[in-house]
Amino acid sequence: MAKRDYYEILGVAKTADAKQLKSAFRKKAMECHPDRHPDDPEAEARFKELNEAYGILSDEQKRAAYDRLGHRAFEQGGMGGGAQGFGDFGDIFSQIFGGAAGGGGFGDMFGGGGRGRQAKARGSDLRYEMEITLEEAFAGKEMEIHVPIAEDCERCDGIGAEPGAKVETCQTCGGAGRVRTQQGFFTMERPCSTCGGQGEYVSNPCTSCDGQGQNRIETTLDVSIPAGVEDGTRIRLTGQGDAAPKRQGGGARGDLYLFISLKPHELFERDGANLYCRAPLTMTTAALGGEVEIPTIDGGRSKVKIPEGSQTGKRMRLKGKGMSVLRSNARGDMYVELSVETPTKLTKRQRDILKEFEAESSQGTSPESDNFLDKAKRFWEELTD
Repeated sequence: MAKRDYYEILGVAKTADAKQLKSAFRKKAMECHPDRHPDDPEAEARFKELNEAYGILSDEQKRAAYDRLGHRAFEQGGMGGGAQGFGDFGDIFSQIFGGAAGGGGFGDMFGGGGRGRQAKARGSDLRYEMEITLEEAFAGKEMEIHVPIAEDCERCDGIGAEPGAKVETCQTCGGAGRVRTQQGFFTMERPCSTCGGQGEYVSNPCTSCDGQGQNRIETTLDVSIPAGVEDGTRIRLTGQGDAAPKRQGGGARGDLYLFISLKPHELFERDGANLYCRAPLTMTTAALGGEVEIPTIDGGRSKVKIPEGSQTGKRMRLKGKGMSVLRSNARGDMYVELSVETPTKLTKRQRDILKEFEAESSQGTSPESDNFLDKAKRFWEELTD
């Protein structure tokens, strides 16, 4: 049986340039690929014919020989045969479509492979912001949270079409979900605008999920917050995220990430495993010494002995009274910082007592004040020298 003219097969004139040849081949290939005509036994032969025609005409030397001698130029091994260099469809398609066919056969580029042509899609990960108290961070907590999670639509079973409606392969991208365009020497790939990258569409979308195949359902989850978590701690709950879209292969579920933040505490400040507490002291307690009772994060109380003559800023360490350490039985320390309070709203009697105390004060009663005055005096003397 005589071979058809190569220009006729591609549907171009003999004056067509390389760009027109490539464009014609792409169009014809999308139309007649065997995967798109599974019930036509002649489809593969037609596609081989198209492949052979482009293989000759896209090569300048072979095309020149064909224009002079026709098919005789390639008989008996002349010029290496009609489609030498393209052992299978994938070779020439990797050049025309930028390698799309090389990775997984033609089902990866065209609709014949169905949704199985792509790796199974994984469900999306979710983020949940959780604010807890410092006491909860110390002790840990079991709690329930409510998260809107994507699940397959019950009405359409995740397909996105009304019951009885068909899901059709997108004709624009051939079911690939992506289209490629040539811009000079570069091949650009983008999601198909017709099907939104799905590779298929429904003519009668499901009324429950608007054709998306999924709905967000508020789900109650039990979560365990371990003792010792810090502000910014991230906890991963594997497989508790969105379900994978059934229309994209129905892969594994996504994960849920809990991001922990701590509420400010009115008594304690935290630095890692250590706690800091500011404790005001009366002037008399600071001067004479004594005891103060300090609350601890575990709900207990600790008595702190105040040395005689304590000053503002002095720190007292309570070992093992700080925060829990994550994944450990250890605890940090608590530091009590003293703050001497000056009395206010004095009565006349109190004023008289303080004046009497001042009159009785001697060198060494207020060493910091005396030291400061000595330094100031030397400073002034140096300026006048």
